[in-house]
Amino acid sequence: MWGAVIGDIIGSVYEWDRIKTKEFEFFQAECFYTDDTVCTAAVADILLNDSPAAQTLQHWCRQHPGRGYGGMFHRWIGFSQPEPYGSFGNGAAMRVSPAAYLHRHQTLEHVLRATDRVTAVTHNHAEGMKGARATSHAIWLGFQGGQPDGIRKIIKEKYGYDLSPSVDEIRPGYRFDETCQRTVPEAITCALEATSFEDAVRNAISLGGDADTLAAIAGPIAESLFGIPENLIRTVKQRYLEEASDITEVIDQLYETS
Repeated sequence: MWGAVIGDIIGSVYEWDRIKTKEFEFFQAECFYTDDTVCTAAVADILLNDSPAAQTLQHWCRQHPGRGYGGMFHRWIGFSQPEPYGSFGNGAAMRVSPAAYLHRHQTLEHVLRATDRVTAVTHNHAEGMKGARATSHAIWLGFQGGQPDGIRKIIKEKYGYDLSPSVDEIRPGYRFDETCQRTVPEAITCALEATSFEDAVRNAISLGGDADTLAAIAGPIAESLFGIPENLIRTVKQRYLEEASDITEVIDQLYETS
């Protein structure tokens, strides 16, 4: 989904140069697409074309090398017979938004089945599966017309995440963390507390953590609540994805199909 891609690109320059403010230039020349965008495109391909999940994910990542893949996942990309490795990293949640978008007019069971399919190939730890499911569930609820308070209540009850701290309460003590446990709840809060899509991305980056992934999770949730201004999508395509036509094509296909 474009919400994940835009969040990833805007957050890319702050993954290692972290900030604790929402006041920053939204589109910077140094921004770039990372593994979050590549994996999101791969998931879209898997679900749109009923492609083999592990091999398709590997193919996309091999086509886009050097995009910041995590250590174990980077090794997994090269395996001839890829197997899940029990990860609970936040990569489970940053790539899963196409599962919710593609099935947004269907039941939650359809969404979660698709989510499990694309997650279990790597992140088959209970916390990894939960993080992906909670993200997809929140996106799906937004598309059903759910309001932030209602979504917060359902996600808290279903997945046990503490969503009570506000963004301002999380920010001072928050540190870089690559686990689902310390990324997904915070990213959901950033989206549910926002006043617009852009505000959600700014919330996520301002936490001073794994900025691109926080924003790639918060972005599609915010998209389901607010939509995305067309000028943001156009800018991302023209400035950051001009040489990655395969990514824009599969994401556009996702929107056209669903």
